[in-house]
Amino acid sequence: MNEKIVILDFGSQYTQVIARRVRECNVYSTIIHFNTPAAEIAALKPRGIILSGGPSSVYAPKAPLPDKAIFNLGVPILGICFGVQLLAQFNGGKVEKGLKREYGKGTLSIKDGSCKLFAKLPKSLQVWNSHGDKLTKMPAGFKTVATTENSEYAAIENRAKKFFGLQFHPEVVHTPRGKEIISNFVHSVCGCGKNWTMRNYVDQAVEEIRAQVGKEHVILGLSGGVDSSVAAALLHKAIGNQLTCIFVNNGVLRSREAEVVQQVFGKSFKIKLQYEDATKIFMTRLKGVSDPEKKRKIIGKTFIEVFAAAMKRVGKAKFLAQGTLYPDIIESVPIAGNPAALIKSHHNVGGLPKNMKFKLVEPLKNLFKDEVRLLGEELGVPKEIVWRQPFPGPGLAVRILGEVTPSRCEILRNADAIVVEEMKASGLYYKIWQSFAVLLPVRSVGVMGDERTYDYTIAIRAVESQDGMTADWVKLPYDLLEKLASRIINEVKGVNRCVFDITSKPPGTIEWE
Repeated sequence: MNEKIVILDFGSQYTQVIARRVRECNVYSTIIHFNTPAAEIAALKPRGIILSGGPSSVYAPKAPLPDKAIFNLGVPILGICFGVQLLAQFNGGKVEKGLKREYGKGTLSIKDGSCKLFAKLPKSLQVWNSHGDKLTKMPAGFKTVATTENSEYAAIENRAKKFFGLQFHPEVVHTPRGKEIISNFVHSVCGCGKNWTMRNYVDQAVEEIRAQVGKEHVILGLSGGVDSSVAAALLHKAIGNQLTCIFVNNGVLRSREAEVVQQVFGKSFKIKLQYEDATKIFMTRLKGVSDPEKKRKIIGKTFIEVFAAAMKRVGKAKFLAQGTLYPDIIESVPIAGNPAALIKSHHNVGGLPKNMKFKLVEPLKNLFKDEVRLLGEELGVPKEIVWRQPFPGPGLAVRILGEVTPSRCEILRNADAIVVEEMKASGLYYKIWQSFAVLLPVRSVGVMGDERTYDYTIAIRAVESQDGMTADWVKLPYDLLEKLASRIINEVKGVNRCVFDITSKPPGTIEWE
């Protein structure tokens, strides 16, 4: 990660998207707070700086402003939306409230084809605008290189200093050629190579883990999910038998989850794996509990108890490893009215006894989710684990409405296995966000053969989403729905009816509880 682009976050809802676009150009990017001192930024040795957009106005009394010394660091700077207004504000230009808010699609007309940002691009581009303020006076040393219908300064350049400003958002999908603009900035302007690859990252991450851990031992809570699985594979490559993974069977896992985890990590990877079958204690504590929040708390508290006891049996270990990802450690800028201003929290194994003092190892903390999957492939983690759909921490307990019992778990586990199997057979499983079964506390009359039945109802849920924050229901083909219902009713004892959930989020949630 010697070559890097630093992104100053001014509260844009697209800041992380900018970071991802830079990485898609095979260049490492890091997001930092807007008021980080220039000296600290210089110490990072960035090849370039990107000023993100944001919801504020540069002329507002409490506008988020950077250390003005960043403009004297001698590195290229790209200002996006609010960022271009900052370039103007600090270099003698003027920004005022626009008479007409420019929002949505626009047409960018390139006036100077020699500008490196627009190399090999057509003279007219579709772009995405989202701003109410506009540049009304060009800052000193800058010139216009592109315009839109509502802005004569849609793209500006100070060629001598390698400063660029864009009034539109090149990072969003609504600017179809935007990634090429960002690529031109990081490669042609900043001179970065294409060194950010998973193969290179593995070697670098292994070195960093070894340097941090030394000869000490590390414990990792392995859930079978993508993040912990990839973290386990990476740590094992780095430190081998210094790593012990603890896998807790809480009784609400997916079908064959315990067997698959033990096979893949214990036998194939030969990782030291401590398997804790705590099914009985979880089921005992969940008995008679129907409230979804109480179920979650019981599962969380019990998991911590079981995990803490297992750690004591592992023996002396100095480090606790976690599958924390980059979005989990970014603190978004807390600006009033900013939709992105949510403080992210670490996915720690919260609530561990205070006398257990571990140092944290977070081998995935520089990666986004899609990068973790690519890393998993690079490390040889099986596709069915690397590309599996998200699964809730409390497991099947949040997909069983009402009381969680061993028999209900078995019904849902069998039904869900059919959903996964048929979704994979149809080619849809790896294309959508989630697809699963839900067991409803509803019994209805049915007829099977010559007998009347009075059994449970299974709801099938399939949604498409980018990040889980919003979701649309997937219009599964009728023949697939027919096959799912037929197999579940015929093969899962205790079920005689299937329904399909067509609720989007909002107003619903992805999970039912």
